[in-house]
Amino acid sequence: MNKSMLVGGVLGAAIVTAGGAFATYTLVDRGPKFAEVLAVEPVKETIKTPREVCREVTVTRQRPVQDSNRIAGTAVGAVVGGLLGNQIGGGNGKKIATVAGAVGGGYAGNQVQGRMQSNDTYTTTETRCSTVTDTHDKVVGYDVKYDIGGEIGKVRMDRDPGGKIPLRDGQLVLTQ
Repeated sequence: MNKSMLVGGVLGAAIVTAGGAFATYTLVDRGPKFAEVLAVEPVKETIKTPREVCREVTVTRQRPVQDSNRIAGTAVGAVVGGLLGNQIGGGNGKKIATVAGAVGGGYAGNQVQGRMQSNDTYTTTETRCSTVTDTHDKVVGYDVKYDIGGEIGKVRMDRDPGGKIPLRDGQLVLTQ
């Protein structure tokens, strides 16, 4: 092999390698480009969940009334009042006192029976339920304010991007 051929081969290989390196350097992206994140604000949605809450409560009830017109109390009061009125006075005064005693005793007996019936109560326990609504906030996205070479923009993303958003051909890369 002669010397000029060897030098030509080495020189050709060096030129091809340098040309390939230069072509690769101009075609390959020169490192990642990013948009600077200026602000991130979470977007929230309020979730409302109803649920039933039950508790035991003590309740006082009135017993059922057997004599709602209070006839027994009125009758007993009238008899007792009439007997007491009959003990007073004599002649026509005795009759008037008996009638007045019967009327007054009937009224008093009626009122006494009414108080006794209203105070005739019992206590029981009942379950009372009501619906309450629990609320909580759920993050549904993020409003992101960013800067690309002095141009400010805003985009909604499904995640917090951190401090930078990658760019491809000058556009935001929003998917992971």
